[in-house]
Amino acid sequence: MPALLNPVLDLLMLRGTVTAVERFTARMRRLRVEGEALAGLDVLPGQQVRVLVGTAVTRRTYSIWRYEPTGAVELCVLDHPGDGPGARWGREAAVGDEVRLGKPEGSFTLRRDAAHHVFVGDETASVAFGAMLAALPDGARVSGCVETDTVGDRLPLAHAGRIEWILRGEIPLPEAVGRLSPAPGGVAYVAGEARTVQAVRHVLRDAGWDRRSVLTKPFWTPGKRGME
Repeated sequence: MPALLNPVLDLLMLRGTVTAVERFTARMRRLRVEGEALAGLDVLPGQQVRVLVGTAVTRRTYSIWRYEPTGAVELCVLDHPGDGPGARWGREAAVGDEVRLGKPEGSFTLRRDAAHHVFVGDETASVAFGAMLAALPDGARVSGCVETDTVGDRLPLAHAGRIEWILRGEIPLPEAVGRLSPAPGGVAYVAGEARTVQAVRHVLRDAGWDRRSVLTKPFWTPGKRGME
């Protein structure tokens, strides 16, 4: 990767090396990044990191699939034929590549003490959901809907038997949530395409959910630069 043009930014970013690459779903690759600088970080389930991709200061945001305090971060990145810097990096990253990334950030995180956890989103959201679900005990009350293009796009989530998987085009995600009819009183984590996130939030609020109990994270919008 070319040297950073901004030495201050270089000092602020963490360094690691790709040590493993795995085909994880039909359109996702799992990258394992290891390094001394990644040890002992304060990581909350659902947080993300900003990764330097391409040249200069171009960065893209990726949810953390798994973190090991000894110094390893696992990311799930989309592998698709786009020509943007994020798409190219996700498609071409290989073992031995140096990676520069920021510290874990974001408030879209698991509320462990919630009485009920509802997860609603698409493929991009399911990475953060994976970290959250893995942090919940076996007896946790879990429900939700996750939309994917194909069955092959489904990530291996903990508590997956309590999640309703739907295929894109079968039923709109907001309608699926209305059909699920989760009772207010827990926490809903809603993420994915921005307009769908808004629609799902309205469905939950109409069903009596307090707005403070609905956490939202728009991961992408069609045609918006930097979210390819």
